[in-house]
Amino acid sequence: MSLIQKIRRHRLAYLLILPTVAVMAAIVFYPLIRGVLISFTNMNQYNMGSKFIPSSYRFVGLLNYIRVLTGGQFWDILWQTVIWTVSNVIFHFTIGLALALMLNGKFRGRAIYRTLLLIPWAVPTYISAFSWRWLFNSKYGFFNLALKGLGLSPIPWLSHEIWAMVAVIATNVWLGFPFMMVVLLGGLQSIPQEFYEASQVDGCGRLRQFWSITLPLLKPVALTATLLGIIWTFNMFNVIYLVTEGGPHHQTDILATFAFIEAFHQWRFGMATTYAVIILSILLTFSFFYIRALRGSEEVY
Repeated sequence: MSLIQKIRRHRLAYLLILPTVAVMAAIVFYPLIRGVLISFTNMNQYNMGSKFIPSSYRFVGLLNYIRVLTGGQFWDILWQTVIWTVSNVIFHFTIGLALALMLNGKFRGRAIYRTLLLIPWAVPTYISAFSWRWLFNSKYGFFNLALKGLGLSPIPWLSHEIWAMVAVIATNVWLGFPFMMVVLLGGLQSIPQEFYEASQVDGCGRLRQFWSITLPLLKPVALTATLLGIIWTFNMFNVIYLVTEGGPHHQTDILATFAFIEAFHQWRFGMATTYAVIILSILLTFSFFYIRALRGSEEVY
């Protein structure tokens, strides 16, 4: 069957997906292609042009990529991004799994606890970020006031490079663990109870059940949720920009916030899109190998 015949045979299906494809092309594919093309230019606020002045930026090839990859600042920001991503995902997964195991049991008020634990995820990000920024205030924040009440010295949460990173990680952990909890709870509830009943007959305890039944059967769900968490956290612009603005001295910046600085502080759009393309390339490469590992685990189980 030729391509034209296939199109005619399934023309209704193509017509139904056409609006979605058109919207995706307008808001995803065109900006993506446009951004990639800009990354090969020296576009900035002075040569980008307007309706009154023609653009004068020019093609520079791989010069932007060479400057980024050979500059020491990129590798520092990349290392901070890795620390930020790994720390958050580890805490998201461990806290989410612990709460999911707790909520999977039967106890009074379980529905109320589920609702309360979803509040961090339901509150808009900017409200949570500003609230946590106030909690970390050096003079009037809750944490330093509590330390003073205990007779301890206050901590420079937002002005010290290490404590600032701790502050933004704590904020994002509070925002992100409900998603992991919900996903893992769904995975736990999909495990047939017959496995646990059979293991009890064989004399297995709760710890043995967890390692031999729960974790292996939860693995596909956990790997998928972790991949989504890594992608979202790697690109998490809001929390860092609203809590520390990347400070002090770019010590809490990640690639996403640094690309924003290049675009809207330095007004170097060519360099900013270069960072964006590099971010996309890193995530695509990581996702490719991660999905291959995920498929391998599904074949095993």
